[in-house]
Amino acid sequence: MSEVVTEIFGDAVPGDGLPAEQRRWAMFTYLIGLSMSVLDGNIANTALPSIASQLGASPEASIWVVNAFLLAVAVCVLPLSSLADIIGYKRVYQGGLALFTLASIGCSLPHSLATLILARIFQGVAAAAMWSISAAMIRYTYPKRLLGRAVGLSGIVIFTAAAAGPSIASGILAIATWHWLFAINVPFGLLSLSLSERFLLRAPGSRHRWDLWSGVLNAATVTLLITAIEDVGIAGRERVIIAELIGAAILAVLLVRRQVSVRNPMLAVDLLERPIFAMAAAASFCAFMGQGLAFVVLPFYFIDGLGVSQVRAGLLLTPWPLAAGVMSHFAGRLADRYPFWVLGTTGMALMTGGLLLLGLAPAHPTTFQIVWRAALGGAGFGFFGAPNNRALVANAPRERAGGAGGISTMSRLMGQSIGIAVVAMIFGLTAHGQATLHSATLALVAGSAFTILAAVVCFGSIRHPHIEPA
Repeated sequence: MSEVVTEIFGDAVPGDGLPAEQRRWAMFTYLIGLSMSVLDGNIANTALPSIASQLGASPEASIWVVNAFLLAVAVCVLPLSSLADIIGYKRVYQGGLALFTLASIGCSLPHSLATLILARIFQGVAAAAMWSISAAMIRYTYPKRLLGRAVGLSGIVIFTAAAAGPSIASGILAIATWHWLFAINVPFGLLSLSLSERFLLRAPGSRHRWDLWSGVLNAATVTLLITAIEDVGIAGRERVIIAELIGAAILAVLLVRRQVSVRNPMLAVDLLERPIFAMAAAASFCAFMGQGLAFVVLPFYFIDGLGVSQVRAGLLLTPWPLAAGVMSHFAGRLADRYPFWVLGTTGMALMTGGLLLLGLAPAHPTTFQIVWRAALGGAGFGFFGAPNNRALVANAPRERAGGAGGISTMSRLMGQSIGIAVVAMIFGLTAHGQATLHSATLALVAGSAFTILAAVVCFGSIRHPHIEPA
């Protein structure tokens, strides 16, 4: 067992990362908070029918239990990543973890939908704090030669939590009310808080001034863009969508112009001048469009297209995140030895194959025919994810790791949101808002187009040297 732990965590080079023993505990501390936030981002979906029923809310209104969390994350991740560069990632993580724990108590207590949604907003802000410091956490904890393994380890936790979310939610709902889905976070949050003070490195911040106007522009831009994406596919909202997109575009231009003119930008546009960083961010955006699309369309594909039960559909989805988690570990180790373009291109090629093979599966596929195709898609995504994240982390200065993490998280969130919007648009155009085997197949083919584009971007990075700053 000790050999396995040493292989994953390695030994530190003096002055480069933390000593091995402290590094293990530091990563364990962070992974507790990360797994909590990922789980809560997934288990609420499973509990929505129970929440709507017990609170007397309509299904449409109860969806805001999920949307409020995601919107809060999207709005806050860039400002908080900038704050991490100013005051240090440890303080941002501890503040986010404390808020997440308190918000979890709030989620477990409310007697109305409005109070639950408010508590979920605070959970989203807290999750943004924990997600925004992921790059800084890895850069300050691990030596450069082990960055890929560190990213792969976090990938295992993320994908395992995503895969286990529905099962954990179903198990809790079988013996208790939905309130316990949030209450179980409290002891884990307190544990991580106590460990963080001892084991996380108090990295020095840059102490520059936090840019309020950039934060306001970012919040307005992201809110308009997200609401426009969510309105896609809703009949009669065309003019509203156009107005929201125009408003988001104008605000985005103002935001970028402000970032170019300030010395320490909140949106790290200066990092996009680094070719490998920019291409890794673009590839991540395209890959997560395919991933977001797949995770939305596959349940419709299985249930409405193939006619399987909801329980069986959940089981058929499981191979994707499981394969992604397993492959993430191996890809992380390879990422420390091989260039990003090799592993990223290979991963996106595998994911493209999985999406196309799922879309072109026989009319009445067996369970095995579905499982190996879903596993192929997930394995490809996992094989891409760790090298891509390593390229983002390694190609930014350590003192700008917060900004790098913000760019990384925003590329994922925006990619997923657009992928979901594409599904809604395809369903609306081909089946009048109803999922059919034909519309689901078209969506999967569209998803493969995004992953092909990601593969092209990855391969294009072969032309640029891999410069990794200290």
